[in-house]
This record gives sequence, C-alpha cells and structure tokens, in this order.
Amino acid sequence: MYFFLANLSFINTCLICTIVPKVLVNIQTHHTISYTGCLMQVHFFMALALLDNFLLAVMVYDHYVAICLPLHYMIMHPQACLLLAAMS
Repeated sequence: MYFFLANLSFINTCLICTIVPKVLVNIQTHHTISYTGCLMQVHFFMALALLDNFLLAVMVYDHYVAICLPLHYMIMHPQACLLLAAMS
C-alpha cells in the first residue's frame, strides 16, 4: 500500500509542477504563453492526470484484494505491485 501511495504522491507532485511554475513566471513578467508551450503543457497535464487515474484504479484493486480476498493477498507480491505500477 505504501508503494502505491509513494507513486501517487510523486505523480501528483509532477502534475502540479507542469502548470504552476509557468503560471507564476507569466504572472510576474506579464507575458503570455506561446501556442506550442500551451499544447505541451496541456499534453503533459493530461498524460499525468490519466496516469494518476490509472494508479488510483490499481490502488482500488489492491484494497479489494486485501479486504475481500485476504487469503489470496499473497498474489500482490512486490513484483506484481511493480508490474501494476509500471503498466499504469
């Protein structure tokens, strides 16, 4: 569970770091963002948001196995957790 929480925390940090620094610079300098910069920023934001949702789905599956199938929880060994995080 802590493995998935650490990954979720890292993804959320990256998600925030795609938009906030550029917004702060644009507010301070009163400049606008270019069209390609905006497209890149939206692309990375959407990709990280999708990754965040997939990781939440993996965490839900992990909790489901832990609560509903406690005797089968051994299928969630570290290699399986790593594989699920990498697949997301």
